[in-house]
Parts: sequence; C-alpha cells; structure tokens
Amino acid sequence: MAKSKGTADDDVVTIKKYANRRLYDTERSCYITLDDLGTMVRDGREFRVVDAKSGEDITHNVLTQIIMDTETRGETLLPVSFLRQLIGMYGDKMQAMVPQYLEASMAAFRKNQQDVRAAFEGALGASPLAELTRRNMEIFQQAAGAFLPGASKAKDAEIAALKAEIAELKAELAEKK
Repeated sequence: MAKSKGTADDDVVTIKKYANRRLYDTERSCYITLDDLGTMVRDGREFRVVDAKSGEDITHNVLTQIIMDTETRGETLLPVSFLRQLIGMYGDKMQAMVPQYLEASMAAFRKNQQDVRAAFEGALGASPLAELTRRNMEIFQQAAGAFLPGASKAKDAEIAALKAEIAELKAELAEKK
C-alpha cells in the first residue's frame, strides 16, 4: 500500500496482528516478533498495531505485552511500589489525569537525561556516569511518588533541589571547558 507524501501517517508503520498471534510488518512485508517491536520502539520508529480481522487499533495492548514480557524475563524497570500506586489509580477520580502526568514526567526525565549526557559527553568523552544516571532515576521515582497523598509539595521541593544540583554541575563543567 503506497502512502501519499505529506500525510501524518507517512512515517508510521502498520503492523497487522493475526488471530494466530503473528505480527506482520506491512512496510517490510515480513513477519516479526514482539522483540522486533521493542527494538523499533528503542530506535524511535513509529508504528501502530491493528487487528488484521477487525482493523481495531491494538497498539496499547501490544506495547503493554512487550513491557510484561520484558519484566517477566527479569529486566525489571518498574518498582513494585510504583506498580501498586499505578494500579491504585484505576477507578480513582484523578484517573483521567494520570496518562498526561506520566507522559510529562517521562518527557522531563528524557530531557534531563539527554542534557546530562550531552554535557558530560562533551566534557568527558562519552563516560557512562553511573551516579548521574542514578540521580535521574531518583528524579523519575520522585515524580512517580507524587501520586501519594500529601507528598506532592515535598516531592516538588526535592525535585527542584535536584534540578538545582544538576544546574550547578553543568555550570562547573562549563567553567572547566
């Protein structure tokens, strides 16, 4: 199926999921696995998964399955406390706000991560810097912890303090250049 130039879907690959659970990449005309879809996500490749029979968009379900399979293999990323809090939000009055909050938190985390990497790669030549990665994870976990009642203001202050510390580190690096 040829796509016309200039449409919003130009760069979105359609993956068809068949009743036998097989996934078909319509761009490359081949069957793929959930691991292949995980690689596409990590590579920043946009795709949508549709049920081959009904045409229903099932991307959300398939992405959730990729997370479940990865977590089951022992590559845990989501702490139990976060999962409990997330499950607790289902049916809550604030449920509608959770997706936007999580997207904004993840975008902020990614930006901070990129900024730190860029600053240190320029100064130190692509060093892994485990301590800064740990701090970024703390920021993300603190943002996720904001779901706890009454924790919001305290967490905001902690996040602001961490951001200030990162800014100081960036300033120190800039002075050393």
